[in-house]
Amino acid sequence: MGSEKNQKTIAIGPWGGLGADCFDDGTYCGVRKITVNYGSCINLIEIVYEKNCKQVVKSHGRWGGENTNQIELHIPGEFLTGMNGYYSPLNGNAGTGSPIIRSLTFETNQRTFGPFGVKEGTPFSLPMKGGKIVGLIGGSGWYLDAIGAHVKAL
Repeated sequence: MGSEKNQKTIAIGPWGGLGADCFDDGTYCGVRKITVNYGSCINLIEIVYEKNCKQVVKSHGRWGGENTNQIELHIPGEFLTGMNGYYSPLNGNAGTGSPIIRSLTFETNQRTFGPFGVKEGTPFSLPMKGGKIVGLIGGSGWYLDAIGAHVKAL
């Protein structure tokens, strides 16, 4: 393989509904920290990326959930290899309201974190064997409406 700068990434997803604001965090060397604020859905996700020995913080959604968890990866040996979860309308009535992310679980090459939120609705999964997640895409407004990822082969 070539140098890390020359390795291509692909975007996978997003899963969920139509968010008020679409986002594309771009690509980074890796993920250092993830903060998840949640209750009956994922209210907010904040990601601290690593790029050129600097930290870049991106936040999507709004604070408002009754629970907050923070995931810190052991850089440089630990990296994000997958995520999965569920999406559905918040009110639980199929066909009314736009789907939002209800639950998230993150996997690294060493550990699993979550699930955060409520496992209800349509499941989705992004296992990245032989690669890592280097950025997120999706949509958000009051909640995290949709999520996907930029992935890169190792």
